[in-house]
Amino acid sequence: MARFDVYANPGSHAATTPFLLDVQSDLLDGLDSRMVIPLRSLAYFPRVKLPTRLTPVLTINGQDFLLETPKMGAIPKRALKSPVTSLATAQTQITAALDFLFQGY
Repeated sequence: MARFDVYANPGSHAATTPFLLDVQSDLLDGLDSRMVIPLRSLAYFPRVKLPTRLTPVLTINGQDFLLETPKMGAIPKRALKSPVTSLATAQTQITAALDFLFQGY
């Protein structure tokens, strides 16, 4: 498992939120859980004004998804199967969203 890998959402909301983004440091790979952020399809997201820095739009396979940073949480590592893709190229946006959530800047 690697930080910024994207996995299929094994949960009940997979239709609207098909992916989970792993944001946990690779140094903590020995833990039995991973911190993930839901990636929600823009087609299902209500038109609510959210700070783009907190909830950037990221593209996977030509489709746009909202990074729901405030809904970040832990999931058992065993629930995450093979990665679908990596969003390592969006590291700056993802890290800025995490900084905004925890630091306010």
